[in-house]
Amino acid sequence: MKETEKKSLFEQMHPGYFDQPYIRAMDKGLVYEEMTLDLGAFSCEAVSIPVSGEITFGAYAGDDLRALQESVALVDKGWVQYYGKKDNVFCAFDGERVVSFCLLDDMGVHQLGERTVRVAGPGCVGTIPAYRKRGIGLRMVQLATQILKERGYDISYIHYTGVGPWYAKLGYETLLKWNRDGIVGE
Repeated sequence: MKETEKKSLFEQMHPGYFDQPYIRAMDKGLVYEEMTLDLGAFSCEAVSIPVSGEITFGAYAGDDLRALQESVALVDKGWVQYYGKKDNVFCAFDGERVVSFCLLDDMGVHQLGERTVRVAGPGCVGTIPAYRKRGIGLRMVQLATQILKERGYDISYIHYTGVGPWYAKLGYETLLKWNRDGIVGE
């Protein structure tokens, strides 16, 4: 992706982003990344991520959202509001327990130069503390990314992350970095 396309994609997806009061109020020293992955080139088999045989992956299918929301609250209480319905929630389970989760967000159709692209991505990704550092979250994001590819999206997009090197293990690349004052570079 060309440099002009990178900034253009971000601005199309997040117009007026740096004018928002909660962004302006952030600590100036905090730097976040926007990341993308070309789904045409993505292969779920390209990176092997071993996970315990007890862990399973799939869409959240329970009728009661409380168990899901309790797991989300263990990672970030502010995210519970985004998990108010089960549509497009992908999880890792240990038995019936949700141990890792993400939203599969449709982010719209955008222009990249002359090309029109469909963009989606995993959002509000988390693994409850007792299950971290086992590869579960990374494998879940890998499978979620494969689902986006199968649904016909062109680009998977990670918005507002502070763990870029973690996503890079799957092939995600930094689109740009930003802080409260705006874009600070790659």
